[in-house]
Order: sequence, then structure tokens, then C-alpha cells
Amino acid sequence: MFVVTLRFADKTKAPQFIDGHNAWIKRGFDDGVFLLVGSLQPNAGGAILAHNASPEEMEARVQDDPFVVEGVVSAEILAIAPGRADERLAFLKACLKA
Repeated sequence: MFVVTLRFADKTKAPQFIDGHNAWIKRGFDDGVFLLVGSLQPNAGGAILAHNASPEEMEARVQDDPFVVEGVVSAEILAIAPGRADERLAFLKACLKA
């Protein structure tokens, strides 16, 4: 499981690449990799909760984000080895064994 942070490096370029970035996010959900995407507050960038990918696959996916390619954001990928989860997150139990 991964937490990816996308912190703004050059927010002024974001409008030029937002369509490509949104398509990249949609592809992450369509591929079953992204579980949650949201904004870092206050207006600092974004964060992603992801699974179903190897560290190498996650790195390649993040490097394919137009915001990363164009220097709009800097990305950090944190790998998490979950030990426990609340029952409301029971659907993630397969990640606990990985």
C-alpha cells in the first residue's frame, strides 16, 4: 500500500496540465490502483492512497503524471506495510497480507 504526496513546485503551470493530470487520476482508478485522491490543505497539492502495484509499478505510474513530468508538483511515494485496520476498511485486508 502507498501514500503518494504531490506537493506544488510551480502552481502557476497547473492550469495548462490539469486535463492530463485528471485523465491520469481517472486511469489510476480505472486500473484499480487508486483508492482515494484528495487535496493537501491548505492548497498545497494532492495525496493519493494506492494499492495493487509493486513499488516499481507505483514509481513508473507517478512518473507518468503530467504534473510530475512538467514540474507542477514534486512527488513522494511512501510504502506502508499495514499491521492492523479498522473493520470499516475490511476490503483492504488483502493489503495487510502483502
